[in-house]
Amino acid sequence: MMFRPIVLALLLAVFSRLVASADEPKLKLTSPLDYQVFQRQNRAQGAILVAGRAEGGTTVEVRLPGQEWQSLPVDAERKEFQAARAAPAGGWYKLEVRLVANSLPVAEAEVPHVGVGEVFIVAGQSDSCNYGSEKQKTAGGKVASFDGARWALAEDPEPGGGGKGGSFMPAFGDALAAKYGVPIGVAPCGLGATSVRQWLPKGTPIANRPTTTAFIRTTADGKWEATGEPFAGLMRRVERLGPHGLRAILWHQGESDAGQARSGQPADRQITGQQYRQYLEQLIRASRTQAGWEIPWFVAQATYHSEQDPADEEFRAAQKAVCDSGLALLGPDTDSLRKEFRAGVHFNARGLQAHGKLWADKVGEYLDKVLANAKN
Repeated sequence: MMFRPIVLALLLAVFSRLVASADEPKLKLTSPLDYQVFQRQNRAQGAILVAGRAEGGTTVEVRLPGQEWQSLPVDAERKEFQAARAAPAGGWYKLEVRLVANSLPVAEAEVPHVGVGEVFIVAGQSDSCNYGSEKQKTAGGKVASFDGARWALAEDPEPGGGGKGGSFMPAFGDALAAKYGVPIGVAPCGLGATSVRQWLPKGTPIANRPTTTAFIRTTADGKWEATGEPFAGLMRRVERLGPHGLRAILWHQGESDAGQARSGQPADRQITGQQYRQYLEQLIRASRTQAGWEIPWFVAQATYHSEQDPADEEFRAAQKAVCDSGLALLGPDTDSLRKEFRAGVHFNARGLQAHGKLWADKVGEYLDKVLANAKN
């Protein structure tokens, strides 16, 4: 029975290792994530949220390149830490974090790419997301995308948006990054073929059903209402980016509302331009109410169906009226991108580059004014 002492010794060794492992200091970061971009507060500065869990130490210290270590207190009971730390606009920065006990570092972590720049949510239908004919990616390496959980360098298809093809977002981000010298973050949530009606909050009544029945349902009295999934996806990104954690929402949608009857859809699925305006205004106001702050919105003029039906003046006027009222900012006129920029209704590679440039021009005009008026 000589094996019993051997087994006992092995069990004791394993137990000792488990106890020692349990006592080892542990440091886990939940923020920032690699390639995360934080919205700057003015031209020169922003703040990085540093958060996580620490066991076996009393203080967490953090630093960026060229900075001294800064201390963050650890909640002794919850063993968690969270604090915003000022950082200059720019990046990518390497963020270093260490756990300290008795004035000595006992655990370390780092995030290789963190930026402080400009952040945007992109919403709408297919031309707001990944339906272009050729996939794109950031040329300058300073554009990152956020799907609501993970950040990564912008490379189509952008995570979080519908479709499997190309998008305007890498070109848009590259143009802004080159102009302002800061990283650009985009959070896509567009969904192909969606009407503005399908973006309304859960339970919102709609006058008639859109082209597709996705994201709507029939009520007990035979009418229609929004199920709220697209709106919820939009607001999850707003929530996870945090209060004032983005510069604006970019809205590119309209093709699934304008001219549906002309394209062969049943006449009872067509809304008027006035109804479109009312629904879009309702969507914008609902987003601000739920967020608790006045998120800026840009609204593109987007109604193109084909070369035979390139623009719907009724719906273009409705989109412009939302902006003229002061509720939103006027985005690009993408109906101006005609046959040579298209692969059907969607954009080809040339069109995606042009689309991104149009957005960058409009957003840049706004940013120039905002940054000029901001302190520092």
